[in-house]
Amino acid sequence: MSDSNLKWEPQYGIPPGWMLEDHLQARGYSQAEFAQRCNRSPKLISEIIAGKAPIEPATALQFEKVLGLNAQIWVNIESKYQLFLAREAEAKKAEEESEWVRGFPINHLVKRGYISQPKTTADQVSTLLAFFRIASTDAWDVIYRHPKAALRHSPSFKSDPKVWSTLLQIGVIKAEEQLCLPYCKSEFSTTVRRIRELTRKPLVDALNDAQKLCNDAGVGLVLVEPIRGAPLSGAAWWTNPKTAVIQLTGRYKSNDHLWFTFFHEAAHILLHSKKNIFLDASNDTGEADIELEAHRWAANLLIPPKRWSDFVTRSSFTEQEIKTFAKELGIATGIVVGRLQHEGIIDWSHFNDLKESFNWDDFR
Repeated sequence: MSDSNLKWEPQYGIPPGWMLEDHLQARGYSQAEFAQRCNRSPKLISEIIAGKAPIEPATALQFEKVLGLNAQIWVNIESKYQLFLAREAEAKKAEEESEWVRGFPINHLVKRGYISQPKTTADQVSTLLAFFRIASTDAWDVIYRHPKAALRHSPSFKSDPKVWSTLLQIGVIKAEEQLCLPYCKSEFSTTVRRIRELTRKPLVDALNDAQKLCNDAGVGLVLVEPIRGAPLSGAAWWTNPKTAVIQLTGRYKSNDHLWFTFFHEAAHILLHSKKNIFLDASNDTGEADIELEAHRWAANLLIPPKRWSDFVTRSSFTEQEIKTFAKELGIATGIVVGRLQHEGIIDWSHFNDLKESFNWDDFR
């Protein structure tokens, strides 16, 4: 546990006017006399004692000369008191915004250790704002409910902004833990093709290697567990002009879906605007042109069109034929199975034993 978690903060504030009044009484000064000695108006001194006016730095310097108490002390007391008042006002406002927290997956965030268990409604509001690194619920609305950045998603993606924004923010936090070199398009293009070869390795090893390769090319690669209510397979966005992020959820729990999602998101990074946030629900991209382009790019990179056309002209498919074809291409056998299933060439129930299952316990 960090020292900051052990730090105690009093749940009250001491108005600096109380301390000033004590010092005046100790010296036998009336407010009027003290005001005269400070060359300030009696009204100002009265308002400071009543807590209606703050002690400004220049005033603190005058108090230092008249009372012999360092100006920094007066400034510190005033600062702490004003912060206390601000916290009180924020807590009151948070209580009034209790409706805003509804819909956020707080239990998921607590369970996965992203936040501590909030004790009150006001604490829930404050904790969520800190999680999203924003100062107000209005700021959340601007960034997530009505984002200025272009938000692109596959037609099948339907989710409450409170849920998908939470999932995306977890990705942001995880990406910040990775050390990425500045993004280089040519380097990342080469990296993506090297990662294609990794698909034949066990998932844990392959994804660890892929993350390192992506980081060296200026791209963060993060795995984020899916959240109920956000059917998100993957996402891609730019944290800044020099760093991109690809987020995977392993939603379908098989290597063919996970790898296709990776290459789909990589296409967004390589082909599309840095101003967009891309959210993808599945590898069924419907009619959205930008999603269809990413879909085709990923499919053609994994299996060149001519090789695929030659392969599917066969009237039947055996386990050995699928394994041989995948080995010749240098990709995971599960990817070939998934492509055959997706295009309706074989039934969804066929050859699933040739896929590798994605298990979150292996990555936690």
